[in-house]
Amino acid sequence: MAADSNEKQEAPKQEHAGSPDEVALELMKFIAVTTGYGKGPSTTGFAGKTARSSEEYAEALLELFDRCRAAVRKAPQ
Repeated sequence: MAADSNEKQEAPKQEHAGSPDEVALELMKFIAVTTGYGKGPSTTGFAGKTARSSEEYAEALLELFDRCRAAVRKAPQ
């Protein structure tokens, strides 16, 4: 059955970007998930270095968030 030509098509919804900190947080999450940022190198077998501790990983993520926040604030509005 064909759709009526009188029916309105729904326009795509646009999400509000939110505060600069929210944008920076989303950017940080995207970078961290796609690149494995802060986790350290993944190795198999014997390795000279141990995996990063949870404190080191958290510090790396906080540093990344600061960098993302600075980048968002520099971006033209």
